[in-house]
Amino acid sequence: MKYDVIIIGAGPGGIFSAYEMMIKKPELKIAVFEAGHELNRRKCPIDGDKVKSCIKCQTCAIMNGFGGAGAFSDGKYNITNDFGGTLYEYIGKEEAIKLMNYVDDINCSHGGSGTKMYSTAGTAFKKKCVQNKLILLDASVRHLGTDINYIVLGNLFEEMKDKVDFFFDSPVSDIVVNEDGYKVVSKGQTYESQYCVVSVGRSGSKWMEEVCRKLDIPTKSNRVDLGVRVEIPSVIFEDITDELYESKIVYRTEKFEDRVRTFCMNPHGIVVNENTNGIVTVNGHSFEDEAKKTDNTNFALLVAKHFSEPFKDSNEYGESIARLSNMLGGGVIVQRFGDLERGRRSNPSRIAEGTLVPTLKATPGDLSLVLPKRILDGIIEMLHALDKIAPGVANEDTLLYGVEVKFYNMEVELSEKLETKYPGLYVIGDGSGVTHSLSHASASGVFVARQIIDKQ
Repeated sequence: MKYDVIIIGAGPGGIFSAYEMMIKKPELKIAVFEAGHELNRRKCPIDGDKVKSCIKCQTCAIMNGFGGAGAFSDGKYNITNDFGGTLYEYIGKEEAIKLMNYVDDINCSHGGSGTKMYSTAGTAFKKKCVQNKLILLDASVRHLGTDINYIVLGNLFEEMKDKVDFFFDSPVSDIVVNEDGYKVVSKGQTYESQYCVVSVGRSGSKWMEEVCRKLDIPTKSNRVDLGVRVEIPSVIFEDITDELYESKIVYRTEKFEDRVRTFCMNPHGIVVNENTNGIVTVNGHSFEDEAKKTDNTNFALLVAKHFSEPFKDSNEYGESIARLSNMLGGGVIVQRFGDLERGRRSNPSRIAEGTLVPTLKATPGDLSLVLPKRILDGIIEMLHALDKIAPGVANEDTLLYGVEVKFYNMEVELSEKLETKYPGLYVIGDGSGVTHSLSHASASGVFVARQIIDKQ
């Protein structure tokens, strides 16, 4: 079968790339290949009754499928160049922000118009952070929530399904470069196109490395973020979350001068499992629907680690630590902060006696047996620093779930048009190592779609 454009991956980058071409150049014949299910079939088997923990499905419904890993995320679109990736280094800061706002307009027109846009600009909280050796990063944040985000994605799919050919449960095994375009192999079938857009996300990191190795596309090592997900009573952070919703706070530790940051804050949310390449890690979700809100708030505390010679595989390092957690806890481990500081493991009775009710069924244990001391020391320092701006964060009953790992692809060598050394072969989204967020990934999809349209 022949197409004008083949897109590999139906995450935010792939969706917005296909959508932009469909709207602006409807005569283009577009195919999207996705390893996971379509949106309405994405169901995690964990029900809390018959299935209480991750069973390591062959294709994780949380991580793969239409919408990508962002489909069941908190639905936060951060409009900023301060974090979320380095897209602006390729296309310019002004263009990057412009495209992120364009994506926001599309989301609002597909069901997200009733959600709130938050901003950190000019807040008194920023001064309070500086006074306590913390840095609050600037951003405007559109919070869709997991529920509204799902509705937006559903509306986008309804508009696209009859105009774009979607191939679900169809992982791509190979990309072949031809003189006049590309061949894509999926489930033993070959498809041809003039342009190929690769948007495989973080879960496709190993596959992306193999493709780059086979096609001799240069890459360079990226980082891996390691840490824990913190769960506290929502009242502790509500003065901050009510005003800002998502606060990206950075702290430089006194002991090692490492940077520890908050990530993916979920007011009144839940802690959830993730399965990345068969490894169970932890994440968080929250909702716009009042009926689904909890009495807890959760957020990640992450430390970024970069590697150079002789070891370059940052993802393998992160995976090895996550495997250790899975080996000791059968999945995710949870520990009271008070137990961690005392140097003892948490057990079911200590968790049950605490004032905080966990939102995820995890194995009580000892995170000091999993995370390297340097990373754990940084997390402990950060919790005490946050306690100064939000008293109660470092309470003994604060729950720490581990491990949380954010894998980043090896950064693919791309032109300022996000094109590889092969004309017409583009790499976008988190799979490129360039973007690390919903907004940046979506913007990169729109940007590349316009490059292809301009060549018609």
